[in-house]
Amino acid sequence: MALQIFSPKIQLPLKSIFPSPTNNGCSIVVPCAYNSSRRLALFQFAITQSQLFNGKAPESLSAEGKVIESGMIAELAQSNIALNDETASEWIKKDKRRMLHVVYRVGNLDKTIKFYRECLGMKLLRKRDIPEEGYSNAFLGYGPEESNFAIELTYNYGVDKYDIGTGFGHFGIAVEDVAKMVDLVKAKGGKIIQEPGPAKDGGPITAIVEDPDGYNFELLERGPTLEPFRQVMLRVGDLDQSINFYKKAFGMELLRKRDNPDNKNTIAIMGYGPEDKITVLELTYIYGVKSYDKGNGYAQIAVGTDDVYKTAEAIKLYGGEIVLEPGPLPGINTKIMACIDPDGWKT
Repeated sequence: MALQIFSPKIQLPLKSIFPSPTNNGCSIVVPCAYNSSRRLALFQFAITQSQLFNGKAPESLSAEGKVIESGMIAELAQSNIALNDETASEWIKKDKRRMLHVVYRVGNLDKTIKFYRECLGMKLLRKRDIPEEGYSNAFLGYGPEESNFAIELTYNYGVDKYDIGTGFGHFGIAVEDVAKMVDLVKAKGGKIIQEPGPAKDGGPITAIVEDPDGYNFELLERGPTLEPFRQVMLRVGDLDQSINFYKKAFGMELLRKRDNPDNKNTIAIMGYGPEDKITVLELTYIYGVKSYDKGNGYAQIAVGTDDVYKTAEAIKLYGGEIVLEPGPLPGINTKIMACIDPDGWKT
């Protein structure tokens, strides 16, 4: 039986993104422990079987949306792992996790790659076209994927525009001279949302530029760093709830929290290490706003883990929803799962 899955937002077949079959790895979308010999995969989407079939799911679905036979299910099945608060907490502390890359959709892949390379100084790490699936994707960043955070851009054939929504905030990039980069963006025809200037809280000089698809990049003036990609900012409806979830379910640290009454918001910086050395997650609560429209442009963040099965159990224990059950991708030595947080943001 052939099966195609359609997005309720864009009414086009949703695509899955896989690593090269020649690479060996395991994946959270959650991927497994990430090292130089392990390239990671991640789904562009995740839907529970009961959602697809009104509670009457087939045996299972492959990563490509095809029905998996019962025999294969037996081979893929992993015994349930029972975790309580104590064992889950200990497991999460030992797990080697790292934010790996962020995924979002663009309307013109070559145009966006050109902008990121010429204006933001990124490198094209890899690119591929999958005509049989109707999409192309490209990875960009400031260093190797084995050590640095990356951007995964996806272009779906025939879709030239996406709704970014109100929940996604911006990406943060550290640069040595904000004014110089803003001038470069202007020279290349880019849009400036906020001119360079000192932050209100006495922080570094910042500016905000917009890419060809409408995604905002905040430029922060800082010295040289091995990881210029500073942050992914998402808006949430209950900041304390989100902080608690990412601390317990994802093992992130609360690096800092700041209330900004003048701007009527509170932010929390979450991550796996010092924010001046690694990419972090910035959660923003706007006074009185409990929910946001997420649109159909921004997709998800990938995080590395040693064990997708234990990670899934911990996420369920702490209130997360699994939207793609953990397991191996057929034909590829990569294990993957996907979940959503209390605000519906996918990892």
